[in-house]
Amino acid sequence: MTYQIALNFEDGVTRFIDCKPTETVADAAYRQKINVPIDCRDGACGACKCSCESGSFRLGDYIEDALSQAEADAGQVLTCQMYPQSDCVVRVPASSEVCKTKQASFEATIGDVRQLSDSTLSLTLAGEALNKLAFLPGQYANLNVPGTSQHRAYSFSSMPKDGAVSFLIRNVPGGLMSGFLREQAKPGATLSLAGPLGSFYLREIARPVLMLAGGTGLAPFLAMLDRIVAAGGSAHPIHLIYGVNSDADLVEVDKLEAFAAALPNFSFALVVVSPDSQQPRRGYVTQHLEPAQLNDGDVDIYLCGPPPMVEAVAQNLRERAIQPASFHYEKFAASA
Repeated sequence: MTYQIALNFEDGVTRFIDCKPTETVADAAYRQKINVPIDCRDGACGACKCSCESGSFRLGDYIEDALSQAEADAGQVLTCQMYPQSDCVVRVPASSEVCKTKQASFEATIGDVRQLSDSTLSLTLAGEALNKLAFLPGQYANLNVPGTSQHRAYSFSSMPKDGAVSFLIRNVPGGLMSGFLREQAKPGATLSLAGPLGSFYLREIARPVLMLAGGTGLAPFLAMLDRIVAAGGSAHPIHLIYGVNSDADLVEVDKLEAFAAALPNFSFALVVVSPDSQQPRRGYVTQHLEPAQLNDGDVDIYLCGPPPMVEAVAQNLRERAIQPASFHYEKFAASA
C-alpha cells in the first residue's frame, strides 16, 4: 500500500509522490528525487518543518525544540518523522527550484471545444499522458497556445477521468488562446500543458464552506465539487454563489444542478449584475451574502474571480466584522 502525498511548494508548483506507511515523507521525496529541506533526519533540528493541510499521519520521535506542541496542534510537521496514514497535502516553505524539482509537462490532444456562451468556451483535453496527471481540485495549468511560444493559465474545471480533463476559458476579443480555439482548433490536434500550479485548492472540509465564483472563476469550483462527490459527499454544508454580468453569461448551470442532486448538503445561487436579468437575484455577489452562510466566521471561504470582486468581498467582510476561519482566493484577469 502507498499513499499519495501532494507537495505544494511556495512558488505554487505541486508535485505528487508515493509514500509507504512505513517510510517518512522526507525519505519518499528523496527516493523520488525531490530534495525537500532536511538536515538531521532525527527530529532534532526542525529544518524539515512543513505544514500538513489535509490528511492523517503519525509523527515519530522528535524533540520540542524542533517542533513545539503549539506548532503540532496547528498542523505543522517534521517530514523526517511524518508517516502518512492517508493521502496528504503538505505545504513546503521552499521553492520547487530550491528542492531540485519543477512543474511537470504533458502532451495532450484536443478532444472537444464548445462555445457555451458569447463569453465562455469549454475545452476538453485527452491523451495517454494525462493518465499520469494529478492535481488538487482548484489548481490550474499553463496551456501552450499552439503555433506560438506563449502560454495562458486556466483552472481545471473537472478532475481527471479516463485520461481527460476540461477547462472553462473566457472568450476574449482578440485573445490569443480563445482566438485559436474559435478559429483553428480541431479535435485530435496536439496541445501541451504544464502544471499543476497554485495555492488555491480545496482543503479538508472541517466546517461550512462558502464558494464565491465570478464568471469563468466557476471552473475551479466545478473541479472541487467533482472531488467532493467522488469522496462521498460532505458532512458540512457547502454553498456556492455564482455571479456574472448578464443572463447570457451563465454557463454549466446543469452541472451545478447535478451536483445539488448528488450532494444533499450542497446548494447554489445565481447572481446577475444586469438589471434586465430574469434571475431573482440581481446585483453583485456581496449583496447576496447571507449571515447564515457566513456562520459568524466559522466558515471556510473560497473565492475565484476578477480583482475587483476579490477586493469587494474582502471589504464586505471587514464591514461586517467577519473574520472567517480561512479565506482562500484566486484573482484572475483576462489575457489577450
